[in-house]
Amino acid sequence: MPHAFFRFYGSLNDFLPPFRQQLKFSGYIKDRGSIKDAIEALGVPHPEIDLIVVNGESVSFDYLVQPSDCISVYPAFNSLDIAITSQVRPVPLSPMRFVLDVHLGKLATYLRLLGFDVLYRNDYSDDELAQISSQEQRMLLTQDRGLLKRSIVTYGYAVRSSDPETQTVEVLQRFGLHRAIAPLQRCPYCNGDLVQVEKATIVDQIPYYTRVLYDEFSQCQSCHRVYWKGAHYKRIQALIERVTSS
Repeated sequence: MPHAFFRFYGSLNDFLPPFRQQLKFSGYIKDRGSIKDAIEALGVPHPEIDLIVVNGESVSFDYLVQPSDCISVYPAFNSLDIAITSQVRPVPLSPMRFVLDVHLGKLATYLRLLGFDVLYRNDYSDDELAQISSQEQRMLLTQDRGLLKRSIVTYGYAVRSSDPETQTVEVLQRFGLHRAIAPLQRCPYCNGDLVQVEKATIVDQIPYYTRVLYDEFSQCQSCHRVYWKGAHYKRIQALIERVTSS
């Protein structure tokens, strides 16, 4: 069978077995197969890729791999603008909005607490996740690498960590979101917008002692939950401080 030579850089090595990490290796290729298929067959989902260079030239995912091609594959660049060079990087999302798979519920809550627009349900199917990401132009966060390989998914990222706080830091750093943080602007339960309301308008929705002790309230415009700076507030503030200072 014909073969080509591959070299993956940076975080893309997370998807490779140790004996292929950080080095050039040969891999079998299909006759007239696309470079997208060849790369994903090696385990790397296409949304994680920002640049593909073949024999010194930038190519798109549709490029047909030729025998003995030398293929270099790069992840997102944090300090170098390659928008003109790359033929695989999609138009950046602005603002950044997310949809998360069923295993990332705590991460969804944390991102909402930081003010990000995050769709999450614990019963989304893979088909629904891919469709939502594609149709609504949302970044799909998942730990299912197979889901990211679906051709319909343009924007996606495989969350590496298993700890929710570390996942939050990972996402903030990967997408450079620290300046976009707007804490306590979204409902952590349903993703609705929070707005300040007068106590008199929600007095019948809060416990008696809450009415006595607190005067500032916010209400979700979607599910109508009411929030105030109670005992949980300090815990939330501490969480926000930890993830934003990392």
